[in-house]
Amino acid sequence: MSQQIIYRILDANLDRAREAIRTIEEWCRFGLEDLDLCDRCKQMRQELAQWHREEFRRARNTPDDPATGLSHANEVSRADVQSVLRANMGRLQEALRVLEEYGKIVDPNLGAAMKQLRYQVYTLESQLLSYEATNIGQMRRQKLQAASLYLVTMPVDNIVSVVESALQGGVQIVQYRQKEGEDGTRLQLAQQLCDICHKYDALFLVNDRVDIAIAVGADGIHVGQTDLPVAAVSQILNANGGDASQYIIGQSTTNPQELAIALNNQVDYVGVGPVHATPTKPNKAAAGYEYVNYAAQNIQIPWFAIGGIDEHNLEEAIAAGAKRVAVVRSLMKAEHPDLVAKQMRSLLK
Repeated sequence: MSQQIIYRILDANLDRAREAIRTIEEWCRFGLEDLDLCDRCKQMRQELAQWHREEFRRARNTPDDPATGLSHANEVSRADVQSVLRANMGRLQEALRVLEEYGKIVDPNLGAAMKQLRYQVYTLESQLLSYEATNIGQMRRQKLQAASLYLVTMPVDNIVSVVESALQGGVQIVQYRQKEGEDGTRLQLAQQLCDICHKYDALFLVNDRVDIAIAVGADGIHVGQTDLPVAAVSQILNANGGDASQYIIGQSTTNPQELAIALNNQVDYVGVGPVHATPTKPNKAAAGYEYVNYAAQNIQIPWFAIGGIDEHNLEEAIAAGAKRVAVVRSLMKAEHPDLVAKQMRSLLK
């Protein structure tokens, strides 16, 4: 009886390890397009298969396994690809440790082989983490390039549910903008919004507050003309072993002169506006469609028309040359943000 139990443990963990390594292998193949990492995953998976003996498979008894229905809240959803890789790397390492310990009872060679595989997996994990650090900025900028609908938050009741509804409708970037309030509250809310943006594979940026952006794992920072200089933002991001190149930095502009400054700062994107007079920027005169048209002819990096744009006047902005827009009240004050977002995304396509 005890031998059959050990066989069941080995069978279950061989399956678990192979499933985990296949999940990692698929990203190495299709996501990273790294032939070397893909081949190493494949070799490990095939070695696991060679140790999967027929007597282990015959001991399987899934219907009577009391743990098949167990799950954890963290397994219900994944925030992004990185969380998928981390979860499966952890699952793979745990399974290999189980195989190593119980495998010693059946065959010392099995235990020794699993130990060597576990060391290989540690090396693989280090390389994937290094790959992630190198490419995260590139992946974020690819998302930025593909984005057309950008939401800037304003203080409203149920802000998290409003933002989630907008994300469900197709918003691809969210900027958390909150100029007043206690830092502890802002940090907590920023973390909630960051997590929910990553759940929907959207970028999350923080207005001005670099410290909050770093603390919650945001994708970038947006600054105005009177906020921290872009050079200072980069310096802070580079401090303590950080890397500013991993973050998106955007800047607001209201005229060609401010645009020239922003472009000289080598930001990743710019805001162009306000197109219409808006209470969000009470001290800024409307830049109008003339500036939108100027931007369309003179900006090579991603830019977003902003300022009083909604589902009713969006086509005018598009006609003036806008391919991307940032909005505030049209979604934050909407009765059904998801429906308005869908309509705007449809027009932008």
